Amino acid sequence: MERSASGPTWAIATPHEEATRAGAAAFEGGGNAVDAALRAATVLAVVYPHMCGVGGDLFALVQRPDGETLAVSSSGRAPAAADAAGAGHAMPIRGPVPITVPGAVAGWRAVHGTGAVLPWDRAFSRAIELAIDGVPIARSLAATLAAPDESFGGDPGLSAIFFADGIPSPAGATVYQPALGATLAGIAEGGPEALYGGDIGRAYVRGLSGAGSPITIEDLSAHRALVLPPLAAAFRDLHVSVVPPNSQGFVLLEILALLERLRIDADPHGPAAGTIARVFASSARDRDRHLGDPEHMTVHPSTLLDDGHLASLADEIRLERAATPPPRPSGDTIALVTADAEGFAVSLIQSLFWGFGSGICEPTTGIVAQNRGACFTLEPGHPNAFAPGKLPAHTLMPVVVHDERGLAAVAGSMGGYAQPQINAQTLLHLMGGASPAEAVAAPRWILERSEPSSPARIVIEAGVREEARRSLESLPYPATVVPDLSDELGHAQLIRVRSDGFDAGSDPRSDGGSLAG
Repeated sequence: MERSASGPTWAIATPHEEATRAGAAAFEGGGNAVDAALRAATVLAVVYPHMCGVGGDLFALVQRPDGETLAVSSSGRAPAAADAAGAGHAMPIRGPVPITVPGAVAGWRAVHGTGAVLPWDRAFSRAIELAIDGVPIARSLAATLAAPDESFGGDPGLSAIFFADGIPSPAGATVYQPALGATLAGIAEGGPEALYGGDIGRAYVRGLSGAGSPITIEDLSAHRALVLPPLAAAFRDLHVSVVPPNSQGFVLLEILALLERLRIDADPHGPAAGTIARVFASSARDRDRHLGDPEHMTVHPSTLLDDGHLASLADEIRLERAATPPPRPSGDTIALVTADAEGFAVSLIQSLFWGFGSGICEPTTGIVAQNRGACFTLEPGHPNAFAPGKLPAHTLMPVVVHDERGLAAVAGSMGGYAQPQINAQTLLHLMGGASPAEAVAAPRWILERSEPSSPARIVIEAGVREEARRSLESLPYPATVVPDLSDELGHAQLIRVRSDGFDAGSDPRSDGGSLAG
């Protein structure tokens, strides 16, 4: 499938070919960009089960024909019986402790309600077929299964589906997920209630209880997806919208505002790359200090985006004071984008957080439980401190961009804590004249650290221009050069809106592609 596509009527880009085709089929079957996004999202729950699914969370931005942009925030809370004392000295990454309530299914329903024209169950038909009839294992999925530092084969649910005699299935092998297919069929017929209080939910929590999770059917029943106004800010002649907290989307707005205030050449491949990296680090420090459940945040994003705070950060950056970089970009996530001539557009991101989330697949439902609770901190008094019934700070951050004409671009990326950096680079390339396909394929670099207490480093793809590399290597962080198109640098998807149609680009780091009509 091509990575680039253009058309006058609709466009879609996703990280897996089957999802892109499924979304295109929704368009061709009379649906709009909302229908296409949902059909692609449910397929991705089957073909990219290590990255997203029924057991994960969802954030989206939906542009409507009347010009209104809606933010859908559907992330789950920690169980009411969660016990911080059981987490030990640091939040665990795997196992039952970081499992939070799944928000994706409620998010699908909320997105459907923003303007879908096809019936709810139509969004699931292709996903159900692929789960039951089988689908070839994608390169990305095979790499996760075979990761040398993981032990997914030790989980009975994952082992039964993806391993044979303890050996992970290779790329191209057909994988069957009948339990997941039955779950999707139940949700298609019974709606989200089948999970949030119904038989599917009861089976899910029963299985997780056996694995040590305190999550209950009451926790599931209490979940609600939120439909909110987006958080937005100006950058040059653009208007950039993101989802409000508990999403980290405001970090992108802070990055763009600082680049504007510093009046530097904002080319990620130019000689100011080192200054851009310091911008990334300073904005990430704000996120790590302040982001959490919005009911517990004491500093609102509007304060972080006001002139006084930005002036202070800009002064620090001019003085070349180093800031603590964000945590590692780990985050097996999907981003998809759709748009149509009627005026609908969707940036949708859903995730389990790390590959296969908690590492637990509840076998009777086929649902992989996310580990989004790993984003909590155990620091007392922090707005993101782990506590029962609390939303964790979240990495997912869809992006919609407007200009003086109206909708200009729909964007999103995987990449965990590095998503603001990846989205910033993609948008800067687009503003610099690149096509969407060129913008998402361009060599990237990120600033990160593997653990909160570990040293920082800069990860640079080999194709980054020499002048940018020299600028980055002048920072007080070691630099690691990786091959071009490395999974470590995320998967981005992008649509540019023209007066006469759409240009779509899908990241070649993924298994996807783009289509348009």
